Order: sequence, then C-alpha cells, then structure tokens
Amino acid sequence: MNLPPKVTDRAFARLSEIGASEQGQALRVAVEGGGCSGFQYEIKLDAPADDDLVLEKDGERVLVDSVSLPFLAGAVIDFSDELIGARFVIENPNATSSCGCGTSFSM
Repeated sequence: MNLPPKVTDRAFARLSEIGASEQGQALRVAVEGGGCSGFQYEIKLDAPADDDLVLEKDGERVLVDSVSLPFLAGAVIDFSDELIGARFVIENPNATSSCGCGTSFSM
C-alpha cells in the first residue's frame, strides 16, 4: 500500500500566512508529464475537487488528485525559505533523478 504524502508544519504555516483557507483555496500538488526529467510538479492554489486526497491541519488544506497520488507516495511537501527564494518543495523518494530546478523528476 502506498503511503500518502506528508505535509510539514512549515508548509501549513505558510498557507496560513498567505490566507489560503480564508479565500476558500488550498495548495494543490500535482504531477504532470513534461519538464526536463519526464515529470514535473505543478504547485498552485486551487479549490478542492471530488477525487482529491485532502491533507488538513489547522484549517489549511493540501490537495493531491487521484492521478498524481501514486507519484507522490511517501513524499514530503515542505516550504523552503532560502536566499534563492521562498517556495514549496517536494522531497520525493520515488524520483530516481531530478533536475537542478527542483520541479522536474524521473521515475
């Protein structure tokens, strides 16, 4: 059985800072074909859909659609605030390689 992705407290805190739930939005993490390594992440604010896995804490939500879920099994969704910029990042144990941009990977 595949473990669902985990969302760090830092990621939920960032969603709270930007007021996602107040706007009726949640963080959608999806996997799409494309990018320099075969797959790429799409991370955006979105409204929940019927087939989403919803990860929730303190009223903030992270959504993963059913198609993307197998690609994100056991992954960690985090928020990184570094010199190069603040962004949501995904640590994915399923990725065999990734590219420097951090948004594309292969399996």
